[in-house]
Amino acid sequence: MNRGNGPAELTTEQQLREKLRKIAALFEGATTTGERQAAAAALDRIRAALRTSEKAERSIDMAFRLPDRWNRQLFLALCRRYGLKPYRYPRQRFSTVRVRAPESFIRNTLWPEFLEISRALEEYLSEATERIIRDEVFRDSTEAEERPASHGGKAPDDGFTFDAGG
Repeated sequence: MNRGNGPAELTTEQQLREKLRKIAALFEGATTTGERQAAAAALDRIRAALRTSEKAERSIDMAFRLPDRWNRQLFLALCRRYGLKPYRYPRQRFSTVRVRAPESFIRNTLWPEFLEISRALEEYLSEATERIIRDEVFRDSTEAEERPASHGGKAPDDGFTFDAGG
């Protein structure tokens, strides 16, 4: 059993990091290898474009609902990367994140980049979770079988329900 920092995990994480760099390069407008290596300059271009759109277009207050902490952390980091200041109002749910920025920047850059990175991270985390469960808990990690209901089309309600999320 591979327990930790073996070559398989390193390669997978390295692949994820490279994929994230490529996604960032795509949204930063990098077209050559030299530009991709100059990530700071590309990021400056996006920040400059944001400042320009802030002058040409009125900023709006946009709310995002990000119920899991992983996506919330990613979204907050992306906002801060571009110099945006995410916030929420008192008594708003922890899952609510607000950002004030030009709508075109949110719709054309921030949100699409968030979705791409989120998908890549979700794919990576799903594969890693499945691999760890299969290697460390039990090799069969398939879904539970579906059984036909035998109580007039309803599942029996004669036990307890446990909720891992609450």
